[in-house]
Amino acid sequence: MASPVLDAEYLKTIEKARRDLRALISSKNCAPIMLRLAWHDAGTYDVKTKTGGPNGSIRTKEEYTHDANKGLQIAIDFCDQVKKKHPRITYADLYQLSGVVAVEVTGGPTIDFRPGRKDSSISPEEGRLPDAKQGTKHLRDIFYRMGLSDKDIVALSGGHTLGKAHQERSGFEGAWTKDPLKFNNSYYVELLKGETEGLLKLPTDKALLEDPVFRRYVELYAKDEDAFFEDYAESHKKLSELGFTPISSFKLDIKTRIILALSVVGVIVAVALVMPQKWSLSP
Repeated sequence: MASPVLDAEYLKTIEKARRDLRALISSKNCAPIMLRLAWHDAGTYDVKTKTGGPNGSIRTKEEYTHDANKGLQIAIDFCDQVKKKHPRITYADLYQLSGVVAVEVTGGPTIDFRPGRKDSSISPEEGRLPDAKQGTKHLRDIFYRMGLSDKDIVALSGGHTLGKAHQERSGFEGAWTKDPLKFNNSYYVELLKGETEGLLKLPTDKALLEDPVFRRYVELYAKDEDAFFEDYAESHKKLSELGFTPISSFKLDIKTRIILALSVVGVIVAVALVMPQKWSLSP
């Protein structure tokens, strides 16, 4: 499928979809699974073959039935509600936008979102996503294949501050933090405490403490939430744009550039206004 035409109307569609996603995520308390959908659609990217990545292919039955994607049909269905209202938005943009909104409305950093991803129905082979049962070498193999760094690995792992594992989906059960619907640096704080009754620590979590390079970032983020938010926003943006080359704003007409600039200001104001004070557990 061709890339969407980034005219003023498409940017308006993006902002309308963003508003609807905020409302949906707030009402359904589904931020964790929406973030997982965005990650899993993007995380199949192979920097050498230029295949996979954030192209919406996770909507195909072939891909959402991969073992690593169990349960994500829930998030795909939620996104379909928004897609029906705004048919022009690509699935690829919609899924990545849902991840950005999920982080923002749960108190996390504002993440730069640039639209224009084209959809694909070609699913990569199974096995490209991280396996929580493995350790340091596996993490590096998976993330380096995407073209990401050690800092990206640790920063993105901090996204587990949201949500919980489900036995029927991953073989694990439990949340990583005491408030699994609040985006903060508590993942790292809890990780450094060691085994804590009732809180989850996977082999891939423990690997962040065992490797000295990873551990330096864990210790930094545990004591400095601002540093974590800055690095997380940068790493999330990289993940959401793997294999995607956004159109530079100077190539857009003046009307479109103005709308794009105003949308960034609107995100910051809107997040402050709609921030929920209390969240219940996710689906």
